[in-house]
Amino acid sequence: MSLTIPTNLSKPLLKPKLTSPSAPKPKPFLIHCSSSSSSSSSSSTEKSSAAPPLQAFSAALALSSILLSAPLPAVADISGLTPCKESKQFAKREKQQIKKLESSLKLYSPDSAPALAIKATIEKTKRRFDNYGKQGLLCGSDGLPHLIVSGDQRHWGEFITPGILFLYIAGWIGWVGRSYLIAIRGEKKPTQKEIIIDVPLATRLVFRGFSWPVAAYREFVNGDLVVKDV
Repeated sequence: MSLTIPTNLSKPLLKPKLTSPSAPKPKPFLIHCSSSSSSSSSSSTEKSSAAPPLQAFSAALALSSILLSAPLPAVADISGLTPCKESKQFAKREKQQIKKLESSLKLYSPDSAPALAIKATIEKTKRRFDNYGKQGLLCGSDGLPHLIVSGDQRHWGEFITPGILFLYIAGWIGWVGRSYLIAIRGEKKPTQKEIIIDVPLATRLVFRGFSWPVAAYREFVNGDLVVKDV
C-alpha cells in the first residue's frame, strides 16, 4: 500500500507569473510513502531465485558428508553405557592387554623377529583403544564397546553407515556377476567362459556395476529384472 502526497497543494491556485515564459517550471516535490520496501525485496528475491540448483546440491552433499564422517561427541544417553574414553573398565582392559604383551616380550631378545612382532602388536593395540575413545563409542560395565543400532543419528557411524556400504558393495558384486552371465549366455560354449573368465568383458562390467542401483531400478520399471514365467 502506497500513498503519494504532493507538497504544493498549499500554494494558491491563481498566482501571477513574475518570471519569463522561457524559465523552466519547478517540478512539485512528491513524498512517496510505502508500507514495504518492494524494490529491495524484489531484488533479493530475484537474486535468490537466480541461484543455480547445482550450488544447493553441492552444499547439501558437503553437509551430509560432514555429518556422516565427523564423529559426534560421546554422550551417555543410553542406560548402563558410558563413553569408552571415560570408562574405567575400558582403561583396565587396555592395561591388561598391553601388560600381557610386554610380559611376552621379555622372553625374546630385543632385536629378534618375535620381539619386533610383539612391539608392533603393542602399538596396534594402543591405536585401537585410542580410536575407540575418539570415535565416541559407548562401553558397558564389561569395558567392551557396544554398537547402537536404534537409528540414532549420533551413532550412525557404528552400524547404519557401514551397513549401507555393505549392502552397496554386495549388490555391486552380485550385479556384475549377473551381467556377466547374461552377456555370455549367447556364446557357443557359455559354460567354458564361466570356468575361464573373459577378463576384458568382466573388466568392462565391473566399471559399469558402480551404478547398479540405477540400472536395477530401470530394469524393474521396464520389466526386465526377473525372467518372465514361460
